Amino acid sequence: MKPAAHVRKTALPGVGTRYDLNTEAGAHLSVVVHQDGRRIISFHDPEDDDACRDAAALAPAEATALSALLTPDPVAHLHQHLEIDLVTEHIPIGRRSPYAGRTLGATQARTRTGASIVAVLRRTDAFPSPTPDFRLALGDTLVVVGTREGADAVAELINGG
Repeated sequence: MKPAAHVRKTALPGVGTRYDLNTEAGAHLSVVVHQDGRRIISFHDPEDDDACRDAAALAPAEATALSALLTPDPVAHLHQHLEIDLVTEHIPIGRRSPYAGRTLGATQARTRTGASIVAVLRRTDAFPSPTPDFRLALGDTLVVVGTREGADAVAELINGG
């Protein structure tokens, strides 16, 4: 396993923050995150930090799009090697749910459906990898990963079907 990349962070008073990364291939790149949300990505001479070879300003939407392209897909290998279709569903806990106020373990969702509840969203908070003793509340949204059949079965289970 390769060690994590080392990113240096430098405060730029009145401007924002600069993040520097030296790649395994010997390139030196920086991202300056301005206080107004703009980002500037630049490539430097590894021997002279002040010698900028090229730079590109990114609007917030462009930075988000680039981030999505650079972020590895943690389940991509499943799609490449298996004929399995995984889905992610958001399932709200409504008034008809028999599980509002009960623990996640009480649902036995994974055992009963084969799908996993990987997070619970509550108002503006997210609870990733909830444990079986996590208490569900009316209005929570379950983030479920599984086959289409499994996700549908969790929805039916949670909604009292």
